[in-house]
Amino acid sequence: MNIKVEKLNDQVKLPEYQHFGEDAGLDLHAAEEVIIKSGEYELIKTGLKIAVPKGYAAFVYPRSGLALKHGITVLNADGVIDSGYRGEVAVILINHGSEDFKINFNDRIAQLIIQKVNLIEWELVDDLEESDRGSGGFGHTGVKGK
Repeated sequence: MNIKVEKLNDQVKLPEYQHFGEDAGLDLHAAEEVIIKSGEYELIKTGLKIAVPKGYAAFVYPRSGLALKHGITVLNADGVIDSGYRGEVAVILINHGSEDFKINFNDRIAQLIIQKVNLIEWELVDDLEESDRGSGGFGHTGVKGK
């Protein structure tokens, strides 16, 4: 699939697979240096605009290494980039770690996955058909006596 991309900074890296054909996510890179203080969050710019095709969306996911080693994750995971959006891609990162964390220019900060999305139309009904589960939710399945 070809995705049109515009660089806002010639020095920023395009999203890339570390293992082409094996990885689901493309690494997104920072287009700026930012320090995220412990317990705080920051919006990190990527220096890119993308044109996601209609019928698709781009999803921003955390990088497991940043989460495990530093407590850094995507605050609004999964971040959604709609097909009509043409602004700069940015990532909200939060620092759950105990120390401040420095993001350097072109550091890998998140993963981007492009996926097909189903467009729906609602069908208003008076009553929904019953199911085995019924209305139980929020940890209801598998719990006896509740």
